[in-house]
Amino acid sequence: MRSKHQISILTVPLIATSVSASQLFVPFYGTSANGFNGPPRGWNSFGMQARAGTSFVLNQNDVQSQCDLLNATAGYTLCSLDSGWSGNGGDQFGRLVPDTSVFPNLTALADRLHSQGKLLGIYALPGALSGDAGVTVEGTNIKLGSLFDTSQPSYNLRQTFDFSKDGVQQWHNSVVNNWAAIGVDYIKLDFMTPGSPAAGENLPANNSLAAVAYHKAIQQASRPMRLDLSWKLDRNTAADFFLWRGNADGIRLDQDINNQGQSTFLGFNTVQRAIEQYRSFINQQEEDPARQGTPIMVRPDMDNMYTGNAQALTGLSDVQRYTVAIHWVGAGANQITGSDLTQLDTLGKELLYDSEFQSVADFTNQYPMQPKNPFGTANPGSQASEQLQAWIAGPDTANKNAVVVLANYGPDQGQGGFGTNLQGNQLVNISLSLLGIAEGQPNGAPGWSVRRVLGGGGAGGPDHSDIGVATSVLASNLGPGESVLYFLTATN
Repeated sequence: MRSKHQISILTVPLIATSVSASQLFVPFYGTSANGFNGPPRGWNSFGMQARAGTSFVLNQNDVQSQCDLLNATAGYTLCSLDSGWSGNGGDQFGRLVPDTSVFPNLTALADRLHSQGKLLGIYALPGALSGDAGVTVEGTNIKLGSLFDTSQPSYNLRQTFDFSKDGVQQWHNSVVNNWAAIGVDYIKLDFMTPGSPAAGENLPANNSLAAVAYHKAIQQASRPMRLDLSWKLDRNTAADFFLWRGNADGIRLDQDINNQGQSTFLGFNTVQRAIEQYRSFINQQEEDPARQGTPIMVRPDMDNMYTGNAQALTGLSDVQRYTVAIHWVGAGANQITGSDLTQLDTLGKELLYDSEFQSVADFTNQYPMQPKNPFGTANPGSQASEQLQAWIAGPDTANKNAVVVLANYGPDQGQGGFGTNLQGNQLVNISLSLLGIAEGQPNGAPGWSVRRVLGGGGAGGPDHSDIGVATSVLASNLGPGESVLYFLTATN
């Protein structure tokens, strides 16, 4: 991708040099509660289900047609079914099972995926179906309804549990063991609280203990499973956050970013919001002295990446599609696309499957990016929400490599958090000192060899191009909604 506004990152004058730089605390991911060292990559059905004018139906044939196209060689292995795969009543033990009118043989789909090196994901909600109150928990003589916490409201045909009762864990074990027998590899547990917009339901105030029960069930199951919690979880209470971190592998930071009942998948307003939610998340990890120097064990889920299709279908310009891909990968977040895999264009394939971009993802899957406000903002070097933003991932423990992202999000469309309205192309300009990697700083080097991996702006040349060595400043002219991602290697 080329820009008409090219400048050299090596010759931009350093302005506002009186700004002092603070020590760089490098956030890093660790092994998650269920044993995973990276985010999932794959496809989820929800965007296709919600879009108007599509011929896609959530059924076994249509899902198989999508997931047969996943590029497992590039690590895109997860085929994730969203709401609608299961029936409104459980089996003889009250377990959530496939709706055979749409998934007549889910085990066969799982077997097909596994033969391709891929994985099967499903969608569930905390609690059990209220209509199954009279059944007996497998392996016990306990009635399922006797385990319900009736002081909490029912929602979505379900009732949450009194987790102090004998039989609750046995039910979760039975559910997960049955899913393991089907071939399930991933569980998305939605409507978790605190958090989760009500969406017309009266939700229980706090059902976080469901994550504990599912985690324990996964630990005793016959196959590994990933557990992601959704949606827009309230991360402001430390006790809840640490409970989720200790039991789940990912948490949704935001509500759904996709359109509902429209012909395009999404607008850039919700992309701005998702990026702002990630900024808040990573700041909580990086700015809290109790968390500095400790691994982030739970991955951020920024919702599906809608980068695979052209603007008429996605709803985003090519420049904005770059920005989505760059930020989701830069965050080390879940890399699950919601695009129509039967209509990937050339850019969509690059943003999903490009080998160099995926090698950058391997880096940011260890060292997620954090914000550093560029020159021209109120407090350069701080981590506030800004229309013009810089981000840095790393450096790694060897102080050899880092990733830098520069972005112009364009005018705030109402949910971006920054509230400014700068028009047109803007210079995004930050010093190595403000990034924390200048010579003489603990994470610094005399210079950094800069490779432009993806994105727009005036940093010189097309994607996948070496630019030169930066010793003072990184800068780029960026239009509204435009971003650029650089991979840096320290020089002696």
